[in-house]
Amino acid sequence: MQIGIIGTGTVGQTLGSKLAALGHDVVLGSRTKGNAAATDWAERNGPRGRAGTFAEAAEFGELVINATGGTVALAAVELAGADNLAGKTLLDVSNPLVFSPTGEMTLDPVNDDSVGEQLQRALPGTRVVKALNTVNVAVMVDPGRIPGEHQLFVAGQDADAKAQVTALLGEFGWPAERVLDLGGIDAARGMEMLMPFWMRLMRHYGHADFNYSIRTAN
Repeated sequence: MQIGIIGTGTVGQTLGSKLAALGHDVVLGSRTKGNAAATDWAERNGPRGRAGTFAEAAEFGELVINATGGTVALAAVELAGADNLAGKTLLDVSNPLVFSPTGEMTLDPVNDDSVGEQLQRALPGTRVVKALNTVNVAVMVDPGRIPGEHQLFVAGQDADAKAQVTALLGEFGWPAERVLDLGGIDAARGMEMLMPFWMRLMRHYGHADFNYSIRTAN
């Protein structure tokens, strides 16, 4: 599959490298042409991986991943171009984290909105799916780092788009039965609001190799 990634940080590069290793063709997009991080990544991941702009990544991808920070995601997809994303699945893995000078973390937006919802409103012709934002990037692409049956969540308006994302997660090692469909894109609020709790857990354990395991009576 042709996959475009918007964002050249650790998340974008890790996802891109895994996808290229799996045999997908990947364009890692940055704000400007010739971005050093994207170029270096492409040199390490050729010939499957190459660098481009946000717009080039969005145009290239049959599926596109937003791997930018949640607070800049809307600006990033605006640069990517609504026309380049029209009719496609946009997998949003971002979290809208805001850190104070003293290290306290909040979310923007919080409670009454989410990045996932904002993206869907901004891109009515795109099928936005929220997923992967509740785990560390190393766990995203290697769930076996954590023993036992632990889960991921997906949310989005389009069932086919969620099925497409779930299939891609399966290539990362997440069986479909461990991907819980939470319904419409409004469920992205709760998924993003898990992050303050996730940060507390990381401080408690002293590392990020953990995840949620949901148990039900039936």
